[in-house]
Amino acid sequence: MYNRKSLDISAYFVVGPENTLGRPVSDIIQAVVDAGFTCIQIRSKTASALEMIDLCRQAADIIEKAGRSDKTALVVDDRLDVVLAARKQGIKVDGIHVGQTDIPVDVCREYLGEDSIVGLSARAHELFEYIKTADVSKVDYFGAGPLHESITKPDCGMDIDGSILTRSFEDLTKLAELSPIPVVVGGGVTVKDIPQLAKTGVDGFFVVSAIAGAADPGAAAKELADKWSECRAE
Repeated sequence: MYNRKSLDISAYFVVGPENTLGRPVSDIIQAVVDAGFTCIQIRSKTASALEMIDLCRQAADIIEKAGRSDKTALVVDDRLDVVLAARKQGIKVDGIHVGQTDIPVDVCREYLGEDSIVGLSARAHELFEYIKTADVSKVDYFGAGPLHESITKPDCGMDIDGSILTRSFEDLTKLAELSPIPVVVGGGVTVKDIPQLAKTGVDGFFVVSAIAGAADPGAAAKELADKWSECRAE
């Protein structure tokens, strides 16, 4: 059983069938789990509920067979219905990640219980004010970014006027200092960004295409995870 209180978001992978260049999602997840990633998020705007549930089953099986059920968390983006349905079928899904316009955090917490992980995307505009004033009593971590403009999620970091706000390393250092809960940063992150990102004090990085779009996802995942561990140990 995954212990929410020991949540580790240091190496966080987000994936859905639209991200893997036609390759099985399970193959990519296997590579990422083998590389030691600490969090897997199933996210898709194209897959049906049944497909999402099946992806959860595959991911949970991979995590369990690798002996990482207490080390690698499995969460689903946005779809509370998928989490509940998967759990009803006996699939171990540890929680949910939601955005500002998704199902409210308090509803997720009510339905999923106190042992579940609930992650929240921090607002792009008025970010620092939001981080300081948000009620985080029911939230386990903030997802923030983008570090760079994201091909995978073009609206990531969109301001109220439609422009894209990317986050500098200085921004992220301030964010890490202000946030009362852990922060994971993504949006175009590559292995070259890891040394500077690790110095900001944020708790981890998240990636999609850096692994799911790589020619060798396993090698890419291992390089990212190893570089983060190396830089945080310095």
